[in-house]
Amino acid sequence: MSTPPHVDAEDADLIDLAAAAPEDRVLMILDDDAPFRQRLARAMERRGFDVHAAGSVAEARDLLTSLRPAFAVLDMRLDDGSGLDLVPALRDRREDARIVMLTGYGNIATAVAAVKAGALDYLAKPADPDDLERALLSRSGVLPPPPEHPMSADRVRWEHIQRVFEQCDRNVSETARRLNMHRRTLQRILAKRSPQ
Repeated sequence: MSTPPHVDAEDADLIDLAAAAPEDRVLMILDDDAPFRQRLARAMERRGFDVHAAGSVAEARDLLTSLRPAFAVLDMRLDDGSGLDLVPALRDRREDARIVMLTGYGNIATAVAAVKAGALDYLAKPADPDDLERALLSRSGVLPPPPEHPMSADRVRWEHIQRVFEQCDRNVSETARRLNMHRRTLQRILAKRSPQ
């Protein structure tokens, strides 16, 4: 098995896309940010994928009538729904489809929802094409290397608060009650940007 030039030798645990059949190279990209979608499509084509891009859930559903993607990169939030809505349809077309979710609204609750829906990984936007390639082609059971810059304790706390807030249907009073926190304190935390 030869290793593509853009993949490090340490990434030999990746599926060899160059040796895959044409139907096993089909990648669907779903993202409503047109410039990002086009850049990502070009980058993934250079890596050997047969890319089909859509800008909405409806457009992606139309593509699925004639495609059986082996891979999918789906944005979580779109004008007409969520990439999560498309996961069952992708699984119906091809049970072994390898799906990665993208979002600009990164939090633990969203990551959990993506994995429960059947995604194999979850990356924050703007995702690096090399990271996406590794996530899509990584053999099952192989864990990615630890992050170079893991989340700070403040970020972990913020993520936990966001998760409980989402689970409480974004009800500030109920979230504050469950976290045993004063409502005004919670409102101040929610109004701030996420810590790094």
